This record gives sequence, C-alpha cells and structure tokens, in this order.
Amino acid sequence: MTQYLIRRLVAMIPVLLGVTFLSFLIMNFAPGDPTTIYLDPTKPFSQEEIDMIKKELGLDQPLMVRYIKWLGRTLKGDLGYSYVSRRPVIKEIAERLPNTILLAVTTMIISFVVGSLVGVYTVLNQYKLSDYVVTVLAFLGLSTPGFWLALMLILVFAGYLKWLPSVGMMSINVGPGFFERLWDLAKHMIMPVMVSCASGIASWARYQRSSMLEVIRQDYIRTARAKGLTEKVVIGRHAVRNAAIPVITILGMSIPGLIGGSALIEQIFAWPGMGRLGINAIFSRDYPVIMAVNLMTSILVMLGNLTADVLYAVVDPRIRYR
Repeated sequence: MTQYLIRRLVAMIPVLLGVTFLSFLIMNFAPGDPTTIYLDPTKPFSQEEIDMIKKELGLDQPLMVRYIKWLGRTLKGDLGYSYVSRRPVIKEIAERLPNTILLAVTTMIISFVVGSLVGVYTVLNQYKLSDYVVTVLAFLGLSTPGFWLALMLILVFAGYLKWLPSVGMMSINVGPGFFERLWDLAKHMIMPVMVSCASGIASWARYQRSSMLEVIRQDYIRTARAKGLTEKVVIGRHAVRNAAIPVITILGMSIPGLIGGSALIEQIFAWPGMGRLGINAIFSRDYPVIMAVNLMTSILVMLGNLTADVLYAVVDPRIRYR
C-alpha cells in the first residue's frame, strides 16, 4: 500500500503541471486587463502608464516566461501577491481554505451517510409507499436549482422566522466562549449545508439503491440466507459492504463537483471560502489568486480521488494494491 501511495503521489506531479499550465493559458487569453484596477476611471490615463503597470506586474513578458517564473516561485512556497488586496496570496488561501474544507467535508459526510441509509431503506421497502415517496423527493432534490433553494431558505429562516443568520460565518457580537462560538458557527452552516445536501442526499440515495438492488440478487446473498443468518447480518455485513464499492467510485468522482459547487453557495451566503475568493478574483482579473485557487482545488480533487481508491481496500478485502 505504501508503494502504491508513493506512485500515485508522484503521478500527481505531471497532472498538476498540466492543470496549472492550462489554467495559466486560459486566464491570459480571457478578455480583460488587470491593470485597470490600478487606474482611476474618472481621470485620463496614457498608454505609458499602462505599460509601466504591466512592467511592474511582470505582464510585459512572454507567456511561457511568466509561467516558468510563477512555477518556480510556487515550488518555493511563494504564490505571489494579490493585485487587489496587496497581501500575500498564501495568507489569503490560509484564511479561506479551512472554511471551504469545513463546508465541503460536512456536506459530504451528511450527504453520503444519510443518502446511503435512505437508499438501503428504499431497497428493504421496495414497491411500498415509502419507496415511492423517497423516489419523488429524490427527483425533487435533484431538479431544484441550488441558488433558488438558497434564496428560499434565506427568505423563510432568516427573513420571516429569523431563526438563522443569512450571511457570513460568524456573528459580530458573538461572545468569546468556545461553545458559544461553536454554536454560532453551526447556525451559520445550517442553510449552506442544507442547500449543498439537497441534491447530494438524493444522488447518493439513488446510487445506493441501484447498487443494493443488484447486490441482493446475487448468489452469495441467497447462500447467506440459506445458512440461517439473520436479515440484519445479511444486509449489514454482506449486502451493504459489497454495494458500497461502486458507490465509493462515485464518491471520488463527486469531489470535483462538490468543491466547484461550493463557489455558488459561498457567494450567496457570503461564506468566506475559496469559492468566493475565486469568483472575486475572476471579476477583478487577480491572476495570482486565480492560479492559487485552481492549484489548491486541483490538489484537493486529486487527494479526494486517492482517498476513494484507498477506501476500496478498506471496504473489499479482496482488493490489494502493490
């Protein structure tokens, strides 16, 4: 397993190089000019001023030269300075990356656990009323736009009922106590997590149901029942464990969408995470921040896929990596 992990980590290097180069290429060919944020639109400016700013930012150099310089600084741990905030990009990432991971991991755990339990429940109650109700709710969860659901939750729980805060991650007037701050953070997370889990739970329920329906028809399930094992043991030890293998595959594939989809949630709820930072950087043509966000997102996605591969061996003892 150790050698397999080392090979996978080494294989990530060319993938990261390819992703960062494509991101750098697309970013520089996109319309817009980052020098405009340094100019006062109410005052006239000359081409010499624009050229001077481009020279200070290093934008007057050829594309490959700029990429190689950016890559060299990145390997040294220097992601540059933000064009907008004038702060080191590494500090911007360090402040916001944990917030995105917190939201994404919470959403993934809740969606996976609840969706899997719902999927197993529908299989055990196939063709019953509860099965049809859950199926209808799953389709509603998949078809409901996330931005619309977010606005409706804000309108109801923050506007009418005033139970939950609508934006941010922490209240301004929260006390210094640990549990008080933890409860305030939990209240701020409820609506973003609900929106993210709406489609996630529905997806996992359908995946788990489909996988379970295929597994319970296998010969080894009939053999386990013929041996006199209880239904709880047959479902819990044999059916669910084997049905989890294809679900874990989908788990690794869903990580990119989970991280990418958090940008919309973070923007609506003003959650100070990587997604919101990336959107603001795109609008302001903040190239160093855009590259840093793409780099961190790519690393998280590849680590998530690696985690899914490792979980294969945990779920199925027949799988061994050498």
